[in-house]
Amino acid sequence: MSTQHVTITLPLPGSRARWIALGLGAGLVAASIASPALSPRQILAADPGTTPEHTISVSGTGRVVLSPDTAELRLGVTTSGKTVAVVRAAAAKSMTAVLASLRAAGIADRDVQTTILSLQPAYDYSTGTNPPRLTGYTLSNAVAVTVRDLDNVGDAIDGALAAGATSLDGITFRVQDQTAAEKQAREAAVSEAKSKATVLAAAAGVSIGGVQSISETVASIPYPVYYGAMAAPGAKDVATPVSPGSNEITVSVAVVYLIG
Repeated sequence: MSTQHVTITLPLPGSRARWIALGLGAGLVAASIASPALSPRQILAADPGTTPEHTISVSGTGRVVLSPDTAELRLGVTTSGKTVAVVRAAAAKSMTAVLASLRAAGIADRDVQTTILSLQPAYDYSTGTNPPRLTGYTLSNAVAVTVRDLDNVGDAIDGALAAGATSLDGITFRVQDQTAAEKQAREAAVSEAKSKATVLAAAAGVSIGGVQSISETVASIPYPVYYGAMAAPGAKDVATPVSPGSNEITVSVAVVYLIG
């Protein structure tokens, strides 16, 4: 018997088909490797082994009203003239007299501080020229004055104005040392916060176990002050009335209590 050979020829894919096949194979391998990383995982919002703390957040405010013991004045002299020499001499003379009057009222030199010393040219713009016409100069000299004896405030003001001061830019009152008042207000604020937390905890059927955090804010609030009016022209021996009023120290606290 003779041997017969049968040859079957299969067509090979083109180059493009071969690349597509290789790409699909590589994708399957990559997917099999990455499948553990891409599988859904449980997301935990908190450590299941840790018991969350239960808290009550409250606020408290403590207020202490004080009588001021110190006043702050701002007095000044402003002079104008044709030349720098003229306005400088006039301002120096007036301010020297003002400082002397403050010393006479019992104000120490250490409580007087120069805050403004300014020289500015004055121009006439009505002529329409460029540059405008220089007409003279204005010099301003101002001081901040600390009055530690409030009985001397009126005398200090009247004396300075009589000596040549041309401006009085307000007056403020404060307490020199408010440490003790802040302590008292702080204790009152914490006491109020604790009282609120106790009521809330009792109503909720829980108890306070401690404090998680405390924060505070301190503010000094002056009450409205009546400064009085200047003596009318021609009035005789009428002192400027000054009323120091009151100051309020306010401490606010925010407290977070642990409850159980």
